[in-house]
Amino acid sequence: MNSVPVESQTRVESDMQDIDKVVIRPAKPDDAPGIVEIYNHYVKNTHHTFEAEPIDVAEMESRIEQYTREFPFLVAEEEGAIHGYAYATHFGTKHAYDYSAEVLIYVRNESKERKIGTRLYVKLFDLLAETNIHAIVASIALPNDPSILFHERLGFEKVAHFREVGYKLGRWVDVGYWELINRS
Repeated sequence: MNSVPVESQTRVESDMQDIDKVVIRPAKPDDAPGIVEIYNHYVKNTHHTFEAEPIDVAEMESRIEQYTREFPFLVAEEEGAIHGYAYATHFGTKHAYDYSAEVLIYVRNESKERKIGTRLYVKLFDLLAETNIHAIVASIALPNDPSILFHERLGFEKVAHFREVGYKLGRWVDVGYWELINRS
């Protein structure tokens, strides 16, 4: 009979306890400093967002207030610290897009192996299932294999690829679109 080594069991139990300490809840303007810290890392160091300059706390407070008027905006909090966030927003501005939403997610690098992103998205999708949203779209700046794998594991399928539509960090960046039909 195969058995799991004691140190592996202990690590798994410890990971589960860590996950249990994380609370997924609606974002509020007071969360803006923690969200800005996460987001500005991506702004300054990656092509994952096309925003070129870091944003300040006031701007994020405004975005939280704007987005939460119509869509869910969630944070993953543990002992007062924000470890990630996910939200939905309008996919397009024309009336025919009223039944589609774009989703975005950002997680602290050191928290990515803790399934925080999965928990954020699952809760976000649960909330979107209670709405009239039919299509959920995620845009991914490419290359970004971890994000592609993450989205595809959650059921997203690639539906579009635009070549060299963004320019950031001294190079042209492709963007792919992945779609999930809402289960509502």
